[in-house]
Amino acid sequence: MTTQTTRTYWLEHAWLGTHVEPGVLVRVADGRIAAVRTDVPAPPPGAEILRGLTLPGLANAHSHAFHRALRGTVQVGSGTFWTWREVMYSVADRLTPETYHALARAVYAEMALAGITCVGEFHYVHHAPGGTPYADPNAMGEALIEAAAEAGIRITLLDTCYLSSGFGKAPDAHQQRFSDGDAEAWAERCAVLKERDHARVGAAIHSVRAVPAGQLATVAGWAAERRAPLHVHLSEQTAENDACLAAHGRTPTRLLADHGVLGPRTTGVHNTHLTDEDIALLGGSGTGTCMCPTTERDLADGIGPAVALQRAGSPLSLGSDSHAVIDLLEEARAMELNERLRTRTRGHWTAAALLRAATADGHAALGWTDAGTIEPGALADLTTIALDSVRTAGPVPRLGAETAVFAAGAADVRHTVVGGRHVVRDGAHTLVPDVPRALAAAVEALRG
Repeated sequence: MTTQTTRTYWLEHAWLGTHVEPGVLVRVADGRIAAVRTDVPAPPPGAEILRGLTLPGLANAHSHAFHRALRGTVQVGSGTFWTWREVMYSVADRLTPETYHALARAVYAEMALAGITCVGEFHYVHHAPGGTPYADPNAMGEALIEAAAEAGIRITLLDTCYLSSGFGKAPDAHQQRFSDGDAEAWAERCAVLKERDHARVGAAIHSVRAVPAGQLATVAGWAAERRAPLHVHLSEQTAENDACLAAHGRTPTRLLADHGVLGPRTTGVHNTHLTDEDIALLGGSGTGTCMCPTTERDLADGIGPAVALQRAGSPLSLGSDSHAVIDLLEEARAMELNERLRTRTRGHWTAAALLRAATADGHAALGWTDAGTIEPGALADLTTIALDSVRTAGPVPRLGAETAVFAAGAADVRHTVVGGRHVVRDGAHTLVPDVPRALAAAVEALRG
């Protein structure tokens, strides 16, 4: 992923974490930012020019790549999360390492076109239908890692422990291919996965209903031993909370806390239906929160207490989850706009705070603490937003990044640079030549 050459980029405008600076020169060596100079009004000879507003690369902290095959087919009619889940399972049933690689490669290329330079893949489709392991028990995970490499982005494979269909219930017919039998077998399989320059390996607990309480500590211990990120779907649905209270007499958050799951390397995904005690537990432990607003609204999940969580000490990140759309700028503004609808007041986050969730804090949630900023030593991952589209044309940003957050979208991404290498140049992917065709072919292969 990294390049061994030295390159220089001239950024017409750059967001430097607190403000927008015009005329910034960034020197890249071995895939990292070696130097940053401001007050450079014109590009020097030999510099690659990034016109527009350049941000650190965006981090998509929660993805299920195969859900992309559902787009346009599950947005009609009535139903709930649970009826949507049955359609999702029907797609999961048809995945193979080959078809998943083709789909994920196209999906990750779509992410690169949207300015995403790193993805957290919450991966639980491990085995063949019926639960028989492949000859390589990590064939599905390896397909995802390779797909990210071919699409030119970084990945944290959040290998997911998924053992039951509910509290005290065995996996159903769809879920058998998700299960390793128990957490010890899950840990043994995961231990074989190897990290690469573009790939890191983390862990995930699918949910408290999918991992028996007595096995939560095994997953948490595996992640702690490796200092790896640990993610968990948490309180996405009120039905999960009710079932947990019936089975254990406590909320899912309290159950995770009691079994040592919470902490600074842990991220709860969704965190939608929480009690005040839950919020205090998550914030007090430094457990992160990954909000996925476009999926949460698409599935009618609800609006989570992101403001209260952040105030309590829970860092926020963002994910596109089911890929109803792939647009981290939309996720960022949706978090603010959802809160405006809920409270009927405006201005809960600044544009800078929302961008931090989409960049530095998103990368940190995925274990890439050396990414998400434009400063010396950071990975040279950059995203440039056009300032001359019909959505962004107007006053050039001087003080903040409001144009990017509240007006721009994925279609306005002009360049994506990963490790100092152009992955998207002038709106075209340099590694996957026809991303729409690749997506159409991969989806058709699954849906027939």
